[in-house]
Amino acid sequence: MSSGDELKSASSELELDRPNIEDYLPSGSSIHPEPLGKLRLRDLLDISPALTEAAGAIVDDSFTRCFKSIHSEPWNWNMYLFPMWCCGVIIRYGILFPIRVLVLLIGWIIFLSAYIPVHFLLKGHEKLRKNLERCLVELICSFFVASWTGVVKYHGPRPSIRPKQVFVANHTSMIDFIILEQMTAFAVIMQKHPGWVGLLQSTILEGVGCIWFNRSEASDRVIVAKKLRDHVQGADNNPLLIFPEGTCVNNHYTVMFKKGAFELGCTVCPIAIKYNKIFVDAFWNSRKQSFTTHLLQLMTSWAVVCDVWYLEPQNLKPGETAIEFAERVRDIISVRAGLKKVPWDGYLKYSRPSPKHREGKQQSFAESVLRRLEEK
Repeated sequence: MSSGDELKSASSELELDRPNIEDYLPSGSSIHPEPLGKLRLRDLLDISPALTEAAGAIVDDSFTRCFKSIHSEPWNWNMYLFPMWCCGVIIRYGILFPIRVLVLLIGWIIFLSAYIPVHFLLKGHEKLRKNLERCLVELICSFFVASWTGVVKYHGPRPSIRPKQVFVANHTSMIDFIILEQMTAFAVIMQKHPGWVGLLQSTILEGVGCIWFNRSEASDRVIVAKKLRDHVQGADNNPLLIFPEGTCVNNHYTVMFKKGAFELGCTVCPIAIKYNKIFVDAFWNSRKQSFTTHLLQLMTSWAVVCDVWYLEPQNLKPGETAIEFAERVRDIISVRAGLKKVPWDGYLKYSRPSPKHREGKQQSFAESVLRRLEEK
């Protein structure tokens, strides 16, 4: 058999394997093929909602899994383990929790009894006041970590106060700031919070140079950008800490880094934080629980276990954009902490496109496809 006959035979076999679409249509239906280049807009619009929903489901699944608590399998599943679990609940809630509350209360008494006179009586001695306030903030953060029985292992050299440098870290919970702050009094940029957390932000934490913003106000972006540039230029300012993801992620993934921290023209020092979920999941889902509830969850667990790596400082390479720089630093943090990179913007967690906006995009997409087909 010649090669031409073999090709015809293979082609006929493929044709036999192809499904006949008419077999899948309802009885009485007929197909009216459109000539090439005459595809109608309504045909695209008829099918595009299904395609949009399918693509949206895939995207939502990939996106939302970054912000979901991944619970471990329960181990108290039989009559031998269940009594042990009950004993553990009694110890954690009846013994450890009251002791931890007492530790935190003592910490606040010591802190406030020292911070108030330092803050108000040393107004004329700015350098001494800043140094003392820095030490006191580190102290109260240490009491917070002790109230969770925090087992934190730090790797690498401790950060030092130098101008023109900024520290960036992946973000799992607001306790990231507390864990890092007990070692070094960072000035952090953070979303404004209500309640007692907001009171601490506007009083105590402003003493270490922290910068607050409101995500819903666009004007804050310009103001915050200027404050950041001014802060990194100061030789005596506390090291600046930024969480460039802009939201809490569940410590299994890293979402896109905002480029603001990488446009300051200074050295970027990556910090990788990885929590061990052996006793408790440290991820704070701010949409489902308040920070007070989150702290109570940590204080009623056995311990909070995590590793912190202070990684090698990075500088912008020649010809490298701020976005490329941000992605390179995200690579370094993700590899060190064993996190998976995903190509999503964390701000989508707070602002999803409206149905009207999606329909408009769908219409414009269908029209553009139709124009391309007509041009052919």
